Amino acid sequence: MKVIGFIASPRKEGNTAWIVNKILEAAKEQGAETQSWYTSDLDIKPCQSCYGCRQGDLRCCINDDMQKLYDALEHADTLVLGSPTYMGQMSGQAKIFIDRLFSEYHPRFSPQFKERAAKKLVLVFTQCNPDSALFQPYYDYTKSMFQLLGFDVKGVHVITGMRNGPAREREDLHTAMKNFGASLVSD
Repeated sequence: MKVIGFIASPRKEGNTAWIVNKILEAAKEQGAETQSWYTSDLDIKPCQSCYGCRQGDLRCCINDDMQKLYDALEHADTLVLGSPTYMGQMSGQAKIFIDRLFSEYHPRFSPQFKERAAKKLVLVFTQCNPDSALFQPYYDYTKSMFQLLGFDVKGVHVITGMRNGPAREREDLHTAMKNFGASLVSD
């Protein structure tokens, strides 16, 4: 089993990165092969709406680091996508990544869509506000959008209260993220 993490935060040592990496660490302890990707290390351009992916070899024609991510996703069983919540939504970095999935995962256009086994997906959102229901309609929408793209969404985790201190200092998160990461391998 291969589990990859995509950390869509500008902070490589921030809360979102720590949480995604804690999930991956637990999956690795259960025998999974893991890999993490940080947006701050990648050059991913926004979708240009050129529809080049609908021609030729049916892949996105933008030659940037997203090509590496397409290959990683193709060989992964599970994607853990982590994003801080900015202005009630995922980060801009996460949105660019998701928009670029269009060429590979859009059911209307992708000839492989019906043949592809559903990849497991875990969404992890961090937010400063302690009210986990504050942005729930957005999180529900995001889950539904990924389900329409054919992903098997295994969970949407909203980690609240991030203004109260670093995630790594919260014992409850150590246990919860380790348990969740381990469960990805046993499911």
